[in-house]
Amino acid sequence: MPWSSSGPRSRGAPPLPALARSARTRSTVHVSIPPPPGPQGPPPHGSYPEEPQGPAPHGPYPPGPQGPAPYGAHPQGPYGPQPYPAWGHPYGAPFAPPPPYNGLAIASFVLGLLCFVPVVGLVLGIVALVQIKRKGERGKGFAVAGTVLSGIGVALWTVWLALGVAGDFWEGFREGATGEGTAFALSVGQCFTTPEGSLEGFTYEVDEVPCGEQHEGEVFAAFDMPGGSYPGDDAITDVADERCYAASTGYAMDAWAVPEDVDVYYLTPTRASWLMGDREVTCVFGSVDLGGTLTGSVRADETTLDEHQLVYLEAAALVDRALEEMPEAAESGDDLPGYQEWAGGVAGALAEQSRVLREHTWPEKAARPVAELADALDSARREWERAASATDQDTYDEHMYEAYVFMDDEKQVTPRKALGLADTPPEYEDYDEEEDEGADGAGIEV
Repeated sequence: MPWSSSGPRSRGAPPLPALARSARTRSTVHVSIPPPPGPQGPPPHGSYPEEPQGPAPHGPYPPGPQGPAPYGAHPQGPYGPQPYPAWGHPYGAPFAPPPPYNGLAIASFVLGLLCFVPVVGLVLGIVALVQIKRKGERGKGFAVAGTVLSGIGVALWTVWLALGVAGDFWEGFREGATGEGTAFALSVGQCFTTPEGSLEGFTYEVDEVPCGEQHEGEVFAAFDMPGGSYPGDDAITDVADERCYAASTGYAMDAWAVPEDVDVYYLTPTRASWLMGDREVTCVFGSVDLGGTLTGSVRADETTLDEHQLVYLEAAALVDRALEEMPEAAESGDDLPGYQEWAGGVAGALAEQSRVLREHTWPEKAARPVAELADALDSARREWERAASATDQDTYDEHMYEAYVFMDDEKQVTPRKALGLADTPPEYEDYDEEEDEGADGAGIEV
C-alpha cells in the first residue's frame, strides 16, 4: 500500500503496504546495443602462424597468387586457402564464456511456481524476454515458463476473488502478517516510526512507540473499501481523502490543539494486494515536513475528554460542518440563491449550538464565559438570517461580514481556558488568488 495524503500518500512490493502523499515518479531507462562477446580490437601481435618460406614440399595445391588477396577472399597459406579464426579470438585462445542467465527470468519462474504474487511474476517474465532478446542472455525458457505460470496464477486469483476465496486467503495472510512490527498490525490510537523515517513510499515494517515520544504517524481511523474489481489508484485516493478527513474531526475534536504542521495521510491497497482481498484503508496523522516527526498525541475524543469539554466541542462542530457547505461560487453575486440557502443552514446550526450551551450545566468558573459566548452566537445567528433573506449581493455581504464579527475566535478563548481546552486560536494563511494561480501553473514534472 502507498502512503498518500491530499495534503501530503499507494502496501509495498505486493502485498506489502506502502506510504505516500500522492506523489508519483517515472524513470527512463536508456538501453544501448551490447558489443559481440569476446575481447575487442585486433588480435595481438604474433597470433597468426608464420607462413614458411619457399614452395610447399608437397600437396595438390600450388602457391597462391602474389600480392594482396581480393576483397572477401580467404588468406592464402602454403597449402591453399585458410579460414579465418573465430572473431576476436587468436589461434589457440579459449572460447568465449557462455552468456549469463537473466535474473528476472529466474525470478519470474520462481514466482510462477509459488503462484503467490502472479502479477509480479507475469511482469518480470515479460521484461526478462525483452532483456534476453536485447542482451543475448540465457534463460528464455525460464522467462516463458514463468510468464505462462504467472498468467495462470492471475486467472486463478480472478476466479478465487469472484468466489470469495481470495478474501479468506487474505484474512489468513493478515493473521500471519499482523504480528508486532508490521504495518498490518496498526490500530486506532497507536503511534509508530518507520525505518525510512517518512510517510512517503512503501513500507511493511513499523515500530510502535508511545505517542509521547517522537513518531512519524498516529493512526486515527480505518475502514474497508467496497468489494468488486480494483477501482484504480485515483479512485481509492479520492475515497480515502474524503473519508479520512471526515474521520479526523471525530478523533481530534479540538482543532485548536492540532499542530499547524500536521496533516492527514492514508495507507491504501495496491492492485496486487487487492487481488488477495485487501480492502483496508488506514488513516494517519503525520507531519507535512519532509522527515518531520510529531511528539504527543492529537487525540481529543470521548476517551480523553471530560463531560463538559465533550459537550462544548460537539456543539461547536455543528457550526463547523455547516460552514463547510459553502457554495463553490467565488462570490455571493455569482450564486445568490446558493449563498442564501447556505446562510440559512449556518443560522440553524448557530441556533442549535446556542441551545446546547445554554441548557448544559457548566462548572462554576465556565458558566459565565459560556453564557457570553452563547449571546454572541445568537447575534451572529440573526445576521445570518438577514443574509438568507437578502435580495441583492451587497445586502447579503453586509450581513454575512457582520455575522463573522460575532463569531470571532477571540470570543472562545475565555470559555476554552475555563474548560481546560486549547486556548490559542489557530492561524489562517491569507488566500492569495494570484499566487494560487501561479502555483497551479508551475506543476511538477513526473
